[in-house]
Amino acid sequence: MIKLENVTKKFKLSREQKREMGGNSQKRWIEAVSKVSFICRPGRIFSLVGPNGAGKTTLLRMIATMLKPSSGTIEVAGFDTKKQPENVRRKIGFLTGSTQLYARLTPNEIIKYYADLHGMEQSSFQQRKNELFALLGIDEFSNRRIGKLSSGMKQKVSIARTMIHDPDVVVFDEPTVGLDVITARSIIQLVRQCKEEGKTVIFSTHIMGEVSLLSDDLAVIHKGRLLFNDTYQAFLHSMKSRSIEDEFIRLVEEG
Repeated sequence: MIKLENVTKKFKLSREQKREMGGNSQKRWIEAVSKVSFICRPGRIFSLVGPNGAGKTTLLRMIATMLKPSSGTIEVAGFDTKKQPENVRRKIGFLTGSTQLYARLTPNEIIKYYADLHGMEQSSFQQRKNELFALLGIDEFSNRRIGKLSSGMKQKVSIARTMIHDPDVVVFDEPTVGLDVITARSIIQLVRQCKEEGKTVIFSTHIMGEVSLLSDDLAVIHKGRLLFNDTYQAFLHSMKSRSIEDEFIRLVEEG
């Protein structure tokens, strides 16, 4: 489970950022996330939706212990992200569309490297690797260097890296952006499989089609604040617009 209570994240502005905001600006800090609270439960897909710059990635990076909240608390699988970050990292898998991989290694080598980081036993590693490589179609390029692979192939390797230790909690940060339809479908299939296995899944996107395909629960965020937080069915029942896209735009404009 993931539990956020009154989470706020502030960043100190650089001189250049202050100049961009206007020469007379006295602002020293910017609030990227403001007093956000929600719960992601096992066996359900929690979709986090918002326009670019809404605060989605900042939130997910705090959940993944890459950033610390300025105030508030985050618990992942029963562990506090500020007090017990190492315990959180053992339980979590984090996938983003901007993941970088070691260009000189092969998929086989890089997946083994991450499995060793998580202390996996050889027998469980081999079985898990075989399952993921078959699901994602990695076997055909498993011995080619990462630097020679297409963006879709690299993303498949990133998925395997994220999932190799069979995490209880999985965070997907806009993982299908810029990918071809076949690779995007592989990711959607994996998200559904995570749900079937009872994992806690949080999925960030601005693609409304993915929201309708995957969501059990939904939060809409804009300028760091939650505009909606309930089940996806509650969102549909409360709609004042004809389509999900129009309703999303309405919420953002009103927010």
